Amino acid sequence: LSNVTDGETLQDLIRPLRRRIDRVSADGAYDSRRCYAEITEKGAIPVIPPRENARLWTDKHPRNEAVMLCNKLGIAQWKKLSGYHVRSLAETAMYRFKQLMGAKLNARDYNRQLVEAM
Repeated sequence: LSNVTDGETLQDLIRPLRRRIDRVSADGAYDSRRCYAEITEKGAIPVIPPRENARLWTDKHPRNEAVMLCNKLGIAQWKKLSGYHVRSLAETAMYRFKQLMGAKLNARDYNRQLVEAM
């Protein structure tokens, strides 16, 4: 829905998955304690760029390494080292899907939109 942020939907995306998740690559909208908790609870490595002027969180938090590397080497170098660029493959796939199917769903009812998307 339009009133739900990206970070709020993360739990609905990864909790139902039965297979093992190695890592979750996401954009800066997912840079929150809640998202990191969801990802680490699944046993995955979070690959999320920290926000500008990000501060360290509690000791040994997985985000701290990204913050320190970005401060030391810059965000571009962090993206190369972390493998963040792989995320663009998913973005490209969604772009292609939207080009084939259109950017909007035809159904007006939410349940029918789910069926149409499937």
